[in-house]
Amino acid sequence: MPRITSIGQCALCGETFSKRAISRHLITCQAAHSPKRGKLRKTFRLIVEGRGLPEYWLHLEMPADATLRTLDGFLRDIWLECCGHLSAFTIEHARYELDTGGIDGMWTDIFGRGEPPKSMNVRLDAVLRPDLKFDHEYDFGTTTALALKVVSETMRPFESKAVRLLARNLPPPILCAKCSQPATQVCVECMYTEAGWLCEAHAEKHKHQDMFLPVVNSPRVGMCGYTGVPYV
Repeated sequence: MPRITSIGQCALCGETFSKRAISRHLITCQAAHSPKRGKLRKTFRLIVEGRGLPEYWLHLEMPADATLRTLDGFLRDIWLECCGHLSAFTIEHARYELDTGGIDGMWTDIFGRGEPPKSMNVRLDAVLRPDLKFDHEYDFGTTTALALKVVSETMRPFESKAVRLLARNLPPPILCAKCSQPATQVCVECMYTEAGWLCEAHAEKHKHQDMFLPVVNSPRVGMCGYTGVPYV
């Protein structure tokens, strides 16, 4: 199959770039859109992508005094949240977990717990550094795994919310298995075959009418009960 170039949009200027080019673009665009005055704060720039699904990606900026829990909350809001599942970061062999008190607690009852996890209420600058790679998991049953990297550490005026979205992939092209129209529904029974991705017209004729989820711009598409945000 031909290689498809992943395309994304800069949230600062609105221009579109390839996944590779947007990293270079953000170096200048981020500086151009930063406040010229204000108290300097140490910030981290992060890249997040779906593990095994690199066509889904985000560029983020966060103040170093924000916490892992703040980052976890952002990832839940933009890509992951469906049923209040547990989540965890793994950073240099240490595990930082958020227990929501949901049904996922049964996994530790069944399989036991190894080394006690640490709390996500820890500052980023206590656990992150430039070039560090780390992982995030949401839902310990039907898991969505993310790969993260600290791209840079910078001192700059930072007045936005705790997480600033810098860029995001545009929806990767997913076509209906029956025609050339964009797929809008995925059958969770058939999603691991091409037959599971269908446009509205062909979804109406599919045999598993009660097994559809919407196609959304997230690495969690088709998983658990995730309906996410419309395909943007």
